[in-house]
Amino acid sequence: MTTKTILCVGVGELGLPPDWEVIHAGTLAEGRRHLKARPCAVGLLLVRETDNCAELGAFLLDHWTLHWIAVLPPAALERPAWRQLLRDHCSDYHTWPLDHQRLRHALGHALGMAALRADAAAPRAADDATLTGQSAAITRLQRQIVKVAAASAPVLIWGESGSGKELAAQAVHARSPRCKGPFVPINCGAIPAQLIQSELFGHERGAFTGAARDKRGLIESAQGGSIFLDEIGDLPLELQANLLRFLQEKTIYRVGGTRSIAVDARVIAASHVNLPQAVQRGAFREDLYYRLNVLALDVPPLRERKEDLLPLAEHFFHTFSSERAPRLKGISSRAAQAIREHDWPGNVRELINRVRRAMVMAEGRLIQPQDLGLAIAAPARAPLQLDDARIRAERDAIDASLLRAGRNITLAARDLGVSRMTLYRLLAKHGISAPSQDRYTAVESE
Repeated sequence: MTTKTILCVGVGELGLPPDWEVIHAGTLAEGRRHLKARPCAVGLLLVRETDNCAELGAFLLDHWTLHWIAVLPPAALERPAWRQLLRDHCSDYHTWPLDHQRLRHALGHALGMAALRADAAAPRAADDATLTGQSAAITRLQRQIVKVAAASAPVLIWGESGSGKELAAQAVHARSPRCKGPFVPINCGAIPAQLIQSELFGHERGAFTGAARDKRGLIESAQGGSIFLDEIGDLPLELQANLLRFLQEKTIYRVGGTRSIAVDARVIAASHVNLPQAVQRGAFREDLYYRLNVLALDVPPLRERKEDLLPLAEHFFHTFSSERAPRLKGISSRAAQAIREHDWPGNVRELINRVRRAMVMAEGRLIQPQDLGLAIAAPARAPLQLDDARIRAERDAIDASLLRAGRNITLAARDLGVSRMTLYRLLAKHGISAPSQDRYTAVESE
């Protein structure tokens, strides 16, 4: 794509210079085909009296990333639907007949703004959101995932809540020889205690009241693939023994069953709690911990990935683009600054939630800090120089003396230990208005 390539949807003479490349699309269907084959940054919409406003609005909503400029009949501006379309989807508009010089200027401006936006957008990873970025922490994790994925031993993933442990587990599975098999995620803390054994290991018909048929457990359903045990530290102690047996023997027993079932599934576990401390408290089996902790991965918290914040925010902005306000086009520089300054205690999950909320609540064309629920820290005050401190202290002393003396120059000068003339010079120096001379004369004559 050249720097002066635009998509023109509609029919009309544009009068653009020969060095501009214009991709013409006579219909919306042609426009869709062109954009699918060759994306553009700027689009020109040539509207006629017979065009359908709703159809054009749906087209622009599908291709919202372009900078759109519309040319429409003057009468269309009197209709609320067309005015709404311009507000929501277009960065500029013109009316027929065309002013070619003004249109050329507007298109050039749109191309320039599109280039600036492309420069600001950081590259996105092809795999998943959590691994987006170029920070040292995420680059190290990416290298470790490649190594771990090639092995078949259990993996234990550490990381704070919301940091993306499950997505790291998905990356391990996707790069492993088991990638064509199922990936079965299980949140060990979300399954009720009375159901967790049946959910994990399955049950036989008649094993308990309500067991009307045989049921495969989640571990068994991961045959040939990977099973992800999230928050493994929340698994009850009695089930930890069953899990340990599966890790050692690669077989399970369904609830109420008497025969062993071989299951070929790789176990990937994750925890945000310190499992060695849980072992010391007696809340987690030591033998299970060592059986799981063969290959360890540490997912860094978002506060240690400052360079990745904006690429992630952009990723989620595009991922959830169907939820955005129609007129919203991106993230403002002030919002980007607020994102960089926030500590993100909720990690990636918090970032997702704030971006999604901003996409719905934003009223302008760009997300602002208040839309994210964030504030930009006030700039730090410059350190006070010695001369400035001396001047401020002198002014404060004069103000205090005048207040104590009831604005009487003689009494204030005596309080400060200076002459009246010296006090007058100090008043002038600091820009303090001198009290009325008549008042002083009257007071001093009493």
